[in-house]
Amino acid sequence: MSETLRTAPVLVVNARVVDEAGERDGLHDVVLDGGRIAAIATAGSPDARAALVPRPHVVDADGRLLLPGFIDAHSHADGAVFDPEVQLALLRQGVTTVIGGQDGVGFAPGDGAYGTEYFAAINGRHPHYRGGGIGELLAGYDGTTPLNVATLVPAGTVRFAVMGRSTDAPTPAELDEMRELVASGLADGAVGLSTGLDYVPGVFADAAELAALTQPVAAADGVYVTHMRGGYEANSAAGIDEIGDIAAASGARVHVSHFHAAPGIVRGELARLAAAGVDASFDAYPYTRGCSILAMPILPASLTVRPAAEVLAVLADPAERARLRADWFPTITGYASLGPDWPSMLTLAHIAAPEYEWAHGLTLAEGAAEATARSVASGRPGDAVDAIGFALDVLVASRLEVNVVMAVQHERSDAELASILSAPEAIGGSDGIFLGRHPHPRARGSFARYLSLLVREQGALEWPDASALVAARAARRFGLGDRGVIREGAIADLVLVDPERVGAGASYDAPLELATGVDDVFVAGVPVLAGGALTGATPGMGLRRDARATDARPARPAREGEA
Repeated sequence: MSETLRTAPVLVVNARVVDEAGERDGLHDVVLDGGRIAAIATAGSPDARAALVPRPHVVDADGRLLLPGFIDAHSHADGAVFDPEVQLALLRQGVTTVIGGQDGVGFAPGDGAYGTEYFAAINGRHPHYRGGGIGELLAGYDGTTPLNVATLVPAGTVRFAVMGRSTDAPTPAELDEMRELVASGLADGAVGLSTGLDYVPGVFADAAELAALTQPVAAADGVYVTHMRGGYEANSAAGIDEIGDIAAASGARVHVSHFHAAPGIVRGELARLAAAGVDASFDAYPYTRGCSILAMPILPASLTVRPAAEVLAVLADPAERARLRADWFPTITGYASLGPDWPSMLTLAHIAAPEYEWAHGLTLAEGAAEATARSVASGRPGDAVDAIGFALDVLVASRLEVNVVMAVQHERSDAELASILSAPEAIGGSDGIFLGRHPHPRARGSFARYLSLLVREQGALEWPDASALVAARAARRFGLGDRGVIREGAIADLVLVDPERVGAGASYDAPLELATGVDDVFVAGVPVLAGGALTGATPGMGLRRDARATDARPARPAREGEA
């Protein structure tokens, strides 16, 4: 892509202009200049071209929808966003901004070592951040990627920075130090605080500790974002109770990460929070199955909080394995939706061990059977491998860097997903994890599937409300500036969508396929995706929380011809 095209104004012609406020009548020409929307005019009128210097770069929308760029409110692309394959996967869905630092574990603050070790199979490794805090992390995205990246302060990383691997409650001095780290991260531009209360060390933090850490979030008008405690689904009430206690003690607005449960549970629990005066929103991806590190559901937190080398030593010790079999494994069926047949419910998505390359896409039960068959075929058969032994072998060989797609006992229908996602508190979030040869399709399909499922297939939303779900609500909720709307003066993060073609290519069987129906994307007015391919432009930036942003829905602007 030429430097002239990178800096020249852009004229998008013949577009159907849609945002949360509605769809403008007829086709329009839209001028993008200086990173913002400079003019919007009826298609073919001289008004738009009059706003331009000579010879703009022209993109013909040909009747496609022009929507505000999509904002992924729950992403694990913090480090992966520099990878062109990940950039393409996100932009092909229309995503122009991701929010990282999720689930209480991230690269900053600190040197990134803890997040890289414990969340290696979720966040991967950051290519250049090695310390300096939230400000340094955000600065690393400026002009280096085609997408924008905002971040939360991860509470588990904060706890580790102050308390190391301690499972105790913090002392008053430690709590003060943790609060200062949270406040510093917010001052550097973080949009809120995240917790992951089924992960370590977050699992060891009680509500009083979390409320104390959330006080500076409330003071800064940030958001408390939580992977709540207890596994969701039928266990959601206990997690919501704790969220209510934290919000009551701190005064913070809250956002529930990947809130997956039956529609009646999701809506009922949100209603409970609202009745208690809690300002709450949530994200949920348009799939039923989950995805996480394998160690989280199948190993005790008292073990995984230890350094990786110590965990590996335990898992390699036959006596320790026997103890885990006898004392621990009988208890894990209570997590989330796992049942007694849990080995058939966990599918290997990412395995950082070349010798187990063959196991990607297999369940633990299938992997154990295949491992036994391979042993027999080798002519050196040993004892048959069961699912527990196979899972522990894979964890040891991968130095714990394994993630799995997690099935549920009762798959939700598309109608049930539509019921959840059409709630007014819903915000689009993929929980996308890009590592692995057989990852969860949510990373490459969520935002395209929101549109195809909710608008075209289920008719649960009209295009303006779909735009609210995937853009406007997140922009307001997290203080991301003049994004999520199409009006003159707004930041020109924009997406052209073919309403008949948009859809997820990725599925559980073919999770690496790209989305369809989004071929042209602009970030800060610069084409970053053209004809379905990356342009090479990198106008993205680390987004700092905009204290001027409001969480109130804007009034619909007057249509042309209206008084």
